[in-house]
Amino acid sequence: MPVIIKDGRFVEDLFVEAGGAFVALDQYSAAVHDREAALTGIDVPNDTDPQALAGLMNSVAAIRIAFPAFADGRGFSIARKLRRMGFAGLVRAKGHVLADQYPLAIRSGFDEVEISNEQAGRMPQAQWREALERTRNNYLDRLKHQAA
Repeated sequence: MPVIIKDGRFVEDLFVEAGGAFVALDQYSAAVHDREAALTGIDVPNDTDPQALAGLMNSVAAIRIAFPAFADGRGFSIARKLRRMGFAGLVRAKGHVLADQYPLAIRSGFDEVEISNEQAGRMPQAQWREALERTRNNYLDRLKHQAA
């Protein structure tokens, strides 16, 4: 069972627990007929053009972007573009994302990260929490606190 990281913590997969399921992008139209759109997410390869997803953004609940290798950052760009295009649903990174990359994932628009149990054993929850704190301790946040 994979491990979900949200807000720097290992959490249950609330999307799947609510009855949601991810389907391959090329099988999405058939899957929508079989299940409610609010419970359908799509798996997106990291070489997908976000513009190709524009027609699906209002009918899909979640988008899970593959990270086949930690050194391949194309998924961060996809997430950022999806958010700029107006996608407000769940965006999840799946695969080889490192705790050190978590701040970038958050800034790119990801809500969650999904990793294997093996990866979670090498990167415990404390590392993800520490990484999340780095997103909260930046120059702009410090300026806002000084102005208040």
